[in-house]
Amino acid sequence: MAPIPGSGLAKGLAVTLRTMTKKSVTAQYPDAQPDLPPRTRGVIGLFEENCTVCMLCARECPDWCIYIDSHKETVPAATPGGRERSRNVLDRFAIDFSLCMYCGICIEVCPFDALFWSPEFEYAETDIRDLTHERDKLREWMWTVPAPPALDPGAEEPKELATARKAADKLAAQQAPPATEPHADEQARAAEQPTRPQGDSKQQTDQPKPGQEGSE
Repeated sequence: MAPIPGSGLAKGLAVTLRTMTKKSVTAQYPDAQPDLPPRTRGVIGLFEENCTVCMLCARECPDWCIYIDSHKETVPAATPGGRERSRNVLDRFAIDFSLCMYCGICIEVCPFDALFWSPEFEYAETDIRDLTHERDKLREWMWTVPAPPALDPGAEEPKELATARKAADKLAAQQAPPATEPHADEQARAAEQPTRPQGDSKQQTDQPKPGQEGSE
C-alpha cells in the first residue's frame, strides 16, 4: 500500500505536539548546577602534607603532564649523639590539564594518599597555557573532594587503622603507671577507713576464754 501523502509530516507534528505538552527537563547551566555522581573525575586535588616527592606519579603518568620540583633539607638529630637526616621538600607540583587524559593512574600509584579526585569541573580558560595549575590551585580543589563512602559493616578493618590503634595502645601502656603501685584514690580510701581494735574483733569475743568451758 502506497503511503498517504503528507503522513510523515503529520507524524512529525504529532511528536512535536506531545513534546510541547510535557514539562521540560533541561537544566539551565550555569544557573542550575548538575547533580554529579560521587566518583566524578573532574580535577585532581593535592594534599601536599602527604607528598614525599617520591616522583612516582610523575614517572607513571602516560602523558607526562605532572611537573615536580624539590630540594633536600637537613634535619637535625632528634637525640644527642644521633645522626642528621635529609628529607625532600616540595617546591613545585603542577599538572597540565590540557594534556591530562584523566586516567587516574597518578592517584592509584600514590603510596601516601596525596592525590584525590575532585568533582570540580569549572576550570575552563581562554588561553591553553593557563590550564597548567600549580599546587596552590590544586590545594584549593582538595577541599572539594567528597568524603569516602562508609565501609561495609562486615568488612575487615583497614590496615592503616589497625596499625594506628596498635601504636596508640602501645603508647598508652608505656605512659600508664605501673600496676604494682596502688592508685592514689585507693590509698586515700584505705586511710579513711577506721581500724577495729584487735581485742574487739568478733572472732575473739565469740570464742570462750580458757577455763570457762569446764565451768559451764
